[in-house]
Amino acid sequence: MFIQNSQSQHLTPMNYSPLSRRGFVKTASFFGAASFSILPNVYGQNAPSRKLRVGIMGLKRGLAHIRSFQGATNVEIAYVCDVDSDRAAEGAALASNGQSKSPKVVGDFRTILEDPDVDILSIAAPNFWHAPATILACEAGKHVYVEKPGSYDPQEGEWMVDASRKYDRKVQQGTQRRSYPSMIEGMEKLKGGAIGKMLYARTWYRNSRDGIGRGKPAAVPQNLDYELWQGPVPRAPYKDNLIHYNWHWHWTYGGGELINNGVHALDLARWGLGVDFPTRVSYQGGRYHFDDDQETPDTGTAQFDFGDVGASWDGSSCHRRDDENLAFCTFYGEGGSIAFDKAGFAIYDSKGKLVEQTAGTPGDVPHFQNLCDAIRDDIPLTQEIAEGQKSTLWCHLGNIAYRTQSVLDIDSGTGRILNNPQAQRLWKRSYAKGWRPKV
Repeated sequence: MFIQNSQSQHLTPMNYSPLSRRGFVKTASFFGAASFSILPNVYGQNAPSRKLRVGIMGLKRGLAHIRSFQGATNVEIAYVCDVDSDRAAEGAALASNGQSKSPKVVGDFRTILEDPDVDILSIAAPNFWHAPATILACEAGKHVYVEKPGSYDPQEGEWMVDASRKYDRKVQQGTQRRSYPSMIEGMEKLKGGAIGKMLYARTWYRNSRDGIGRGKPAAVPQNLDYELWQGPVPRAPYKDNLIHYNWHWHWTYGGGELINNGVHALDLARWGLGVDFPTRVSYQGGRYHFDDDQETPDTGTAQFDFGDVGASWDGSSCHRRDDENLAFCTFYGEGGSIAFDKAGFAIYDSKGKLVEQTAGTPGDVPHFQNLCDAIRDDIPLTQEIAEGQKSTLWCHLGNIAYRTQSVLDIDSGTGRILNNPQAQRLWKRSYAKGWRPKV
């Protein structure tokens, strides 16, 4: 069932062998060699009754994408894709449940982009793939669901927005609480004055992650296409403690817990406060729990100042701090507070007395359904990429403050870093040869 990738073929942009002339033009354009125009939608293409065909890239978190699209209306999983053949087979088995036609299984997502009948590329690959895959998909005429954080750095966030606009594609970012019915209800109450004038939002994340040890050089597993896994990232030898999850804790590949989970909580904070970009950002913390290969902090607090309101993220990756029992995101106002946790909310008066509580039910399907409805009916996305990347930028800025050990002054109109050349250099990254996106 799985189409095994060759370790030496079509793994880099320079020797990628497309399936058609159209594919060649798309790929060449991405790397700055050519450009092409997306043909307008034919009559009836976006009819409400039309089945949408999806390709899913990355089959760890992508398994949840499969389940969510299976829960959406009139959707077919046409492709599953992973550079790990074992994961690809697992995804194919799951996607085959509940639909009459089994999905095609591929190792290179660009194969999906070659199929003119595919409507959506759903991206659940590592962070450093989010922007390059989104940009290529938009250029190929596909709509996109992209996991959080959606970008590796601020520059990529800007490029993703540009690509969605240039090619007129719907791009939904996977900060899915924007589509939770109870979260929407709670935000309406918050903005309706339930706690009076808002002053501050505190967000909280806790976990009990283990250390990852010291990685050793090792042979690449037979089931893994490591060259394609790296894709746009500058090349490094394979180590035995990196894949599939520990890349999160290396600056080359990820952004630590702030970008991994903090983005969800800070998106709620930004949503409730009704702000875009801070004026000052700082981060205090460090790597305290384990002496290992991890580079990103396991404990810390990021602070965001907006002049008249503020926000913070408190993260504890390796100690659950069960005694504190804090909500995921709490807003404090002159008349009380409102705490959002899981899928519901609780409102308290100024003396801490519970006034109202709604549990809600967590679930990703509404967020995926919203993308499908937006494609068919041209309704607004609940987390369109431009809005999603504003929240992601908070996380990028927090990480930049940590890495430069500085307090960042920010242009509140653009989100850009002011008067700090060291921090400004972290606005963008380096790419493997031929992989720098072009919009």
